[in-house]
Amino acid sequence: MEDASAAVVVDARGIVTGWSEGARRLTGHPADEAVGRAVRDLLAGDAPPGAPPVPSGAVVAPHRDGHPVPLRLTLCPLHGAGDAPAGYVITAEPAGPAERSLAGRAFQQASLAISVVDTEQRFVRLNDAACEVMGGPEEGLLGRTFLDAVGRTEHTRRVDRYLSRVVETGEPLRHESFGRAPADSRHHAWNVEMWPVRDLTGEVVGTAMAGLDSTEQHRARHRLALLNEAATAIGTTLDVVRTAEEFVELLVPAFADFAAVDLLDWVLGADEPPVRPDSGVPLRRVAHRSAEGAPEAAVRLGRTDVHPPRSLPALALRECRAVLARAGEPGFEQWAAERVAPAPAGGPRIADVHSLLAVPLRARGTVLGVAVAVRNVHPEGYAPDDAVLAEELASRAALSVDNARRFARERATALTLQHSLLPKELPGQAAVEVAHRYLPSVSAAGIGGDWFDVIPLAGSRVALVVGDVVGHGIPSTATMGRLCTAVRTLADVDLPPDELLTHLDDLVTHLAADAREDIAELGSTCLYAVYDPVSGRLTAAAAGHPAPVLVLPDGTSRFLRVNAGPPLGVGGLPFEATEIAVPEGSVVALYTDGLIEGRDRDIDRATEELRSALSVPAGSLESLCDGVLKAVLPEEPGDDVALLLARTRALGADRVATRDVRPDPEEVAAAREWAGERLAAWGLDETAFVTELVVSELVTNALRYGAPPVQLRLIRDRTLICEVADASPTSPHLRRAHAFDEGGRGLLLVAQLTQRWGSRHTDGGKTIWAEQPLPQP
Repeated sequence: MEDASAAVVVDARGIVTGWSEGARRLTGHPADEAVGRAVRDLLAGDAPPGAPPVPSGAVVAPHRDGHPVPLRLTLCPLHGAGDAPAGYVITAEPAGPAERSLAGRAFQQASLAISVVDTEQRFVRLNDAACEVMGGPEEGLLGRTFLDAVGRTEHTRRVDRYLSRVVETGEPLRHESFGRAPADSRHHAWNVEMWPVRDLTGEVVGTAMAGLDSTEQHRARHRLALLNEAATAIGTTLDVVRTAEEFVELLVPAFADFAAVDLLDWVLGADEPPVRPDSGVPLRRVAHRSAEGAPEAAVRLGRTDVHPPRSLPALALRECRAVLARAGEPGFEQWAAERVAPAPAGGPRIADVHSLLAVPLRARGTVLGVAVAVRNVHPEGYAPDDAVLAEELASRAALSVDNARRFARERATALTLQHSLLPKELPGQAAVEVAHRYLPSVSAAGIGGDWFDVIPLAGSRVALVVGDVVGHGIPSTATMGRLCTAVRTLADVDLPPDELLTHLDDLVTHLAADAREDIAELGSTCLYAVYDPVSGRLTAAAAGHPAPVLVLPDGTSRFLRVNAGPPLGVGGLPFEATEIAVPEGSVVALYTDGLIEGRDRDIDRATEELRSALSVPAGSLESLCDGVLKAVLPEEPGDDVALLLARTRALGADRVATRDVRPDPEEVAAAREWAGERLAAWGLDETAFVTELVVSELVTNALRYGAPPVQLRLIRDRTLICEVADASPTSPHLRRAHAFDEGGRGLLLVAQLTQRWGSRHTDGGKTIWAEQPLPQP
């Protein structure tokens, strides 16, 4: 042992059994005085008792002549039989104030926080960076355990377990941690690497630990993750309030302990922003959220609160920038006292709120409101980097809020326009009993262009119309209005269904040709059906529209075989009409594709559900409408839905009278006499004079200008209808007769004496008709 430099061997009891010459030179004690004594008395008299007998690291040993000797000790345990502890080999070296070697200076001056602990996690060595992190000099930390030096928290206990694992496994370990350093109240992120330190025999005698402060990188990753989350979490719906709720859910607790969103009133209702008031800023609370341990809001949801012009939210709105304030600064205490609710007993206090951010919600150059973020549980106050992040998050939220606001405004406009165009009350007629439903879409696509109509026609007939314009929003609604008007105009001309759709197709083609480039492609589907209660027949033609359903009086139902035809706007293709007999009391169901089609719906299954639902007995058509919608529609339809139900009626032989007219001028008087007899039989003597005059004029025109065969028909419905049909396709027209003309006044008299009159083309020629009101009972 004499050749060893400052080496000491002790047994398991801590008694010196070997003392080198180097130890004598350091302490002044010769070997014969040291062997047999307790090593603690010789090398570390002031060290606390415990195992091992002396601590690793820096100690102050008493010299033989009495002066203190700073030493740095390193212990290496010895093992005997059966791996039982047999003692220690202790090496000692002077603990100078500064490193002498280049390697030592590199260790001491490294920017990484490097420290070395023994197998019991007692500090043996720390460099300057580690001492700065620990908040004390190396001399005060050497010999102390890691947990004793840094305190016992969840974060430090985890690091202590990692140190023990390195000793147990002998393998290096790398991990990332986030916690509060002993010398700093703020949280820091660390990239820590630990590796075992071995002696010459390869046995682990300690653990080295190096930590890199990666707080800035951690915060940058956190900010980026928050921005990425904002891109998917905010604006999932086109609802203003829900979007604000998603924003505060993102902020709390990741960015704030309390967050609130206040919007200007016009964002929730009015179309355009008003002039900014000078006296105060009224804001309506639409969303707020508190983390655990954070104060609750003093302003209730839905309440309008006026912020003084000098308040922090008003300042953020006025200057269009984030306003950062901390406890003790002007305006902060006043805001906290007014806007943060007093805490319950034992809860968080207003005084605990230490930092605030007020950020304007600004989109497309328009200020919509303000978001307020508060911290009291987070130990760190808001910094300028947080203000930049808050502005970026707020801009994304504001854009989503503005999108929702614009969607709500456009939806309301389209819905108002559509309601103004759809029939509010269906016109009175005796051919069918009708019920209808219209459900606007709640999807993000907006209101569609679905429409329906019931149009009374001449001869007690009625037209049933359902259509669906391609696209959504105001352009589709405007196109729907044009088509509604066009169908009514063409129906007034009394065109057959296939010819009407042909004219309508031409109209849509012309509209598409004249449309601007920024307007979506125009197109529509349509189903036009005409029911005649006298003949009991239904004639229908379709332009790319789903087939109607016919429910017979016995409850059986089937889809009518109507040629679908091309959609309106394709051009150049024919439409075909289908005519069928419909028993009295049958129900004809017309609908748009939103009732049976959807992104995740099976159309075959949906059509079968529709047919089955229409077959269910119901007390009224209104109840049947509700039952069909409930049975067929999903909870949130993806498209507009229009449903029109019509129960057929029939006019019996007792309300219709027909007479063939021979091509003989004498037949005019006979026809007039026959009409008077029918009116007397119906009890309509009051109308006899006008009716006989109308019959005389219409029959005379048919015999003079038309072609045989000629037929006269009287229909007693809600009005008295007189019809004269002939084989000539030439339509009559009113003209002004001169003073000395012998003719030309017949149709003028008819127009003056009746409620309305007109003509329609038929397969065999034309029919001239006139209506007059029935006398009041």
